[in-house]
Amino acid sequence: MEWIQVCITTTTAGIEPVSGRLYQLGIKGVEIEDKEDFAEFLDQNTPYWDMVDEDLMAQMRWCDTRVKAYICADETAQDTLSDIRASMLALAGMDEEGEFGSLTVECQSMNEEDWANNWKQYFKPLNVGEKVRIVPEWENTGDTQGRTVFVVNPGMTFGTGTHHSTRLCIEELEQVISGGETMIDIGCGSGILSIIGLQLGVSHAEAVDIDPNAVHTAYENAERNGIGKDRYHVCAGNVLTDTALVEELAKERYDIVAANIVADVIIALLPTVKRLIKPGGVFVCSGIITERQADVEKALAAHGFSMDKVRTSADWCAIRCTHAVAE
Repeated sequence: MEWIQVCITTTTAGIEPVSGRLYQLGIKGVEIEDKEDFAEFLDQNTPYWDMVDEDLMAQMRWCDTRVKAYICADETAQDTLSDIRASMLALAGMDEEGEFGSLTVECQSMNEEDWANNWKQYFKPLNVGEKVRIVPEWENTGDTQGRTVFVVNPGMTFGTGTHHSTRLCIEELEQVISGGETMIDIGCGSGILSIIGLQLGVSHAEAVDIDPNAVHTAYENAERNGIGKDRYHVCAGNVLTDTALVEELAKERYDIVAANIVADVIIALLPTVKRLIKPGGVFVCSGIITERQADVEKALAAHGFSMDKVRTSADWCAIRCTHAVAE
């Protein structure tokens, strides 16, 4: 399958608004190259390297911050690209202080095999929290140390467990799952959170994503880990705009609601979350940069949620909270 890589030049401050706009257009899987993160990595790790390519370091230290997305090169591609360019122009028009950079959009064609080979080499088995080990299907499981093993191939969707926001969510799920709960994963991507929830003891899980590709990928990952459709259901749609989808999902209330997205989308989701969660149920939300933590906490409080736990890693945070009011 042919894909188009879309590269948007921005700044660290622009990462979240750019990613949020792409999400609204149905593009959830993004790759982020943060100039500030790379500079910090160089500063902190150079003393431990035996050999350093000085030219590469100089080049990368001054590189742009970029958000990359991948869209299918089919008959809808040009419309999608036009929507992306229009959205970036609109964002630039709102950026009176010039905080978000040039927001230029560049494209190049690539096939799925090339995309896969570019990142698989960096994805290795990873222990998360106290109970979980994430293993890409092309690697050996290794020493599990008694951990629950989640085997994953994320395909073109978000969710390998390597990102801070995903790990924070998993660490919270470990704490709240005792066995027999029901769960819904909003913005499921590869299905990582809901499938690990099932492995840890959730009895039934629902998952939904705006990207139709996520349905196939999540079901494949569930099968890799011995999870059948009798316990796991995945669907595609935008819960912010599709009232029929929300009505269908709200036929059941869930003990656990998880959403690893971005701050603005989490805030917009809160009325829907209130319809989906049981009284006293747990809402775990992540994908929140620390600069937006206060905004999310304020919105959660306004919707009747009480904060139970906040975890942080690097510049990201995850919030665990409960809602006691049935609506």
